[in-house]
Amino acid sequence: MKRVLLTISYDGSRYSGWQKQAGRKTIQGEIEKALKIVSGQDIEVFGSGRTDAGVHALGATAHFDLPVNIPISRLADVLNNLLPGDICIKKAQQVAPDFHARFASKRKTYVYNVCTGKKDAFKSNYQAYITDNLDYDKMQKAASILTGKHNFEGFCSSATAVRDFEREIFSITIQKKANNVVFTVVGNGFLYNMVRIIVGTIIDVGRGRITLEATKKALKTGDRTLVGVTMPPNGLYLKKVEYI
Repeated sequence: MKRVLLTISYDGSRYSGWQKQAGRKTIQGEIEKALKIVSGQDIEVFGSGRTDAGVHALGATAHFDLPVNIPISRLADVLNNLLPGDICIKKAQQVAPDFHARFASKRKTYVYNVCTGKKDAFKSNYQAYITDNLDYDKMQKAASILTGKHNFEGFCSSATAVRDFEREIFSITIQKKANNVVFTVVGNGFLYNMVRIIVGTIIDVGRGRITLEATKKALKTGDRTLVGVTMPPNGLYLKKVEYI
């Protein structure tokens, strides 16, 4: 038995998120179907986290135990031949028997892409659209407020199941590129919808809907009504999961 770590990229447009669900097409479900063809057995795949419907990944990770003698060096190619074209195994590597893709993670990087120009039908699944004028100086200040170790209870969905809301954000960068604004958020872990709410809060500060003072108060009180909108899923990408 070998424990294998996969690095995965996928276009989440056609899927109901990472986690397998009865009657729905998911990333986890498609990978497990491919593994069953390869091994002849049911194999459970454990992801480093769950992405919502419509969210994409450039470097998601997941582990599983491989019960058959297949060379790990060939596994990515074998699985890619069986997976839909919008899911790609970028790398397969053997890891320690007690390794866990979720609990061993040290930091994750998410990217959120916003278009401030005209809507493009061919890019609509891959970016959000904002037509308001944005104050980038205030947005940078909001990003600075949210960076660090905080209680992010006000920055997650009400459906969040955890009780510990403390997370550390290592950095939030905002890059303006022509008609796009790219947010990069790096942290030690994220709550349900947390990145989308962080980006929505920064944008709402930038368009004058909420104040910097309200953002600070939200961190202290956990009051969800003080923060910004939850941005749509199509602009979000899980870029990287780091273990060292």
